[in-house]
Amino acid sequence: MPKKNAFWLVLIILFALGFLPHWGIVFLFIAAGLLITVFGGRYIANVFSGQRTLLTPLFQPLESVFLRVSGITDSNSMNWIQYGQALLLVNILCGLFSAMILSLQGDLPLNPMHFQGMSPWLMFNTICSFITNTNWQSYSGEQTLSNLSQMLALTFMMLIGAISGLCVCIAFLRGMTNKALGHFYQDFVRAFLYVFLPVLVIGSLFFVSQGVPQTLHQQVTVTTIEGAKQQIAMGPVASLLTIKQFGTNGGGFFNANSAHPYENPNAMTNFIEILMELAIPMALVRTFGLWLADKKQGWMIWGAMMLLFLLSFGVGTCFEQIGNTMFNHVHPVPIDQALSPLQSGGNMEGKEIRFGIIPSLLFTTATTATSTGAVNNMHDSLTPIGGLVPLWNMMLNLIFGGVGVGLMGFLLYGIIAVFITGLMVGRTPEIFGKKLEKPEIILASLAILIHPLIILVPTAIAAMSHMGLSAINNLGPHGLSEILYAYTSAAANNGSAFAGLNANTTWYNISIGIVILLGRYISIIALLAIAGSLLGKTKVEPGPGTLQTNTLLFITVWVGVILVVGALTFVPALALGPIAEQLAMMAGNTF
Repeated sequence: MPKKNAFWLVLIILFALGFLPHWGIVFLFIAAGLLITVFGGRYIANVFSGQRTLLTPLFQPLESVFLRVSGITDSNSMNWIQYGQALLLVNILCGLFSAMILSLQGDLPLNPMHFQGMSPWLMFNTICSFITNTNWQSYSGEQTLSNLSQMLALTFMMLIGAISGLCVCIAFLRGMTNKALGHFYQDFVRAFLYVFLPVLVIGSLFFVSQGVPQTLHQQVTVTTIEGAKQQIAMGPVASLLTIKQFGTNGGGFFNANSAHPYENPNAMTNFIEILMELAIPMALVRTFGLWLADKKQGWMIWGAMMLLFLLSFGVGTCFEQIGNTMFNHVHPVPIDQALSPLQSGGNMEGKEIRFGIIPSLLFTTATTATSTGAVNNMHDSLTPIGGLVPLWNMMLNLIFGGVGVGLMGFLLYGIIAVFITGLMVGRTPEIFGKKLEKPEIILASLAILIHPLIILVPTAIAAMSHMGLSAINNLGPHGLSEILYAYTSAAANNGSAFAGLNANTTWYNISIGIVILLGRYISIIALLAIAGSLLGKTKVEPGPGTLQTNTLLFITVWVGVILVVGALTFVPALALGPIAEQLAMMAGNTF
């Protein structure tokens, strides 16, 4: 059978399986992910190569006007320093504008609830969070922000942060595939017009059709069945929700985020939200394969990422269906019962009944495998090992990742894997036709090591100090997990949280804000520097001693390096938190 026909046959089978109950949603997710990867990857490659797309007739006039006024042409490629400076300038200006909106909120229009401006340290944390695509929220949106702030401050920063991340990834991929890095402002315009704007318009209309509010009314009064009056928060939710998911942002209009029926009304919106947060990260893997002129390499990376994704989802789902072992009357739990359902219906605490365990855990895995951070269930209420899964995903920060972040992280580990295997066989390491030398290895190591550093050090400080411990609502290992989760989420630019931590304190607002900035911009600078360094190297043609990176054997080594480095770095901390809590729970102990 021709490969093309076999591919479509597989998709048809997967779609058919998708209509089966429960686990069928996973097959439907994989099938939809493949379609997004194939067509989205080609589309993004064409957009940033300046080739014609379906939307070119619509948006090319606008793009041409901007580029003509700015004097930008395809030949005006920046070097990595100039590219980074342009990105930082746009981010800083956006942050200052949003800070003005948030601080003057009480005096600005579209504020029917008369909310006052944010306090300085909360505003610092919020600006750091939203401009970096993190969207950590130490406040309740519907009780803190006006409609104007939600639109002009938060939604605006969400869009700028997501576009900035995509532009960095595009520049990095160009450097890896021997193309000029490009011009930041040209990439920015193309990303907005061709990638984000169409999805934002269509996505907002879809969510409105499903019952998501899009109004300037901040609150409505309704009469309950019992006859009482209730105030229900409203606002421009659909537009924020769309960029929240598609831009892998995650900051919710409401405090309950995608567990709120106004942000996630039904099973269809839940499934679409999952696909939206994975759309760009999945597509970029194929874009890389196309630019590298090695489609096999792209699919090998995609397959490895999907395998890691499904393993995380499988482990989390298994322990959530087992439930809380404290419901078993025999402690410690016998080995033969340790992986058997011990709680009727599984652990439904913190989950929406309209979703259930499998869709909830699929959402949890997707939102932490990417840097989205949206939640349709409360991660603090997961079983200990169920809570370890999102922690582990953010610690790795490369299973698809946010807008480009996961692919860049995966390629960084590829550089390290090639270097290690090159040392083992006594050959100069090469990757994608470029020799790896001291500068690239140092920069890759820096980008990888900064992540655990900014997680574990502040976690240790918070766990040993009154200012850190006073904000936790749980004792023992779970309290440590709350602190560890907060800094892991900040460093990974994720933004989700264990709800048991009161993060709206001076210590957490400042420390988490700093971790967010370090996690975002140190990595960006290192990645751009690697791209600039590789771009200046002469491409080396493959020879007898060239290590083939697109084989199953090397991908296995590649994933092995990721898991070994991750385990050596983070398992000791996880052993003190969720692992210790799981063992204590199985022994019948509480804290």
